[in-house]
Amino acid sequence: MRCYLINLGRRPDRLAAMTAQGQALGLVLDRIEACDAAATAPAALDRWFAAGGPLGEIPRGDKACLLSHRAAWEQFLAGSDAHAVFLEDDVRLSQVAAAMLADDGWIPPGVRVVKLEHYGPPGQRVLLRDVQPVGEDFRMGRMLSRHTGAAAYILDREAAALLVAQTRFDLPVDHLLFNPNNSALFAALSPWQLLPAIARQEQFVGEKSDIEGTRRGLRAFGLTYIGRELVRFLYDLKLIPRQVAALLGGAKFVAVKTAT
Repeated sequence: MRCYLINLGRRPDRLAAMTAQGQALGLVLDRIEACDAAATAPAALDRWFAAGGPLGEIPRGDKACLLSHRAAWEQFLAGSDAHAVFLEDDVRLSQVAAAMLADDGWIPPGVRVVKLEHYGPPGQRVLLRDVQPVGEDFRMGRMLSRHTGAAAYILDREAAALLVAQTRFDLPVDHLLFNPNNSALFAALSPWQLLPAIARQEQFVGEKSDIEGTRRGLRAFGLTYIGRELVRFLYDLKLIPRQVAALLGGAKFVAVKTAT
């Protein structure tokens, strides 16, 4: 199972740090040149994206990020592996990550997407069903609620092909993959969460993401910000009946923690 590392050309420091992590875990990381929002013409980004979407306008950094992931998906499909790992260059991998990234023998048949990351605050809770053991020390469950972040995940060929077939996007990559509230592809991808997670983005343990600066204007407090947050709240509200039904059917909110 190959590990694709998405890395900006102007961040050799992150490439070195990720290479060191990979070597310590016995993993070979295949570098994918990331699309740089600072060096890409706006038209080259915008042609892939709808003018608006469920979360409003997508910042140019998030557009470049999604296209970087898309390049990695295409590279995966050009080979013959059944599954592949996709990593962003600001992720920190747990010491036990090698057990889950060395091969795909632990992934149950029919599972298309596995989220390897713990995103958000400590104790982030995600609604999961069908929780089952995998490997010796891990479990996984089918995701039924939002848990964004796309710094570490696994795709099978069917999921990658579905994503690459899209010619226009209306969400950032992490919402596209891991947000049932507003992703039209979420049901088809049917992602699973690994427990405990084996990856954590640096923004939660240190350095901020490179694309953070491109979001500031859209996140500045004002009418646009208020409108976007209201839309997000309405999407969350819309999902509540399904989540209540899932809870009655045995699903549970599970705290996602990061393995050491």
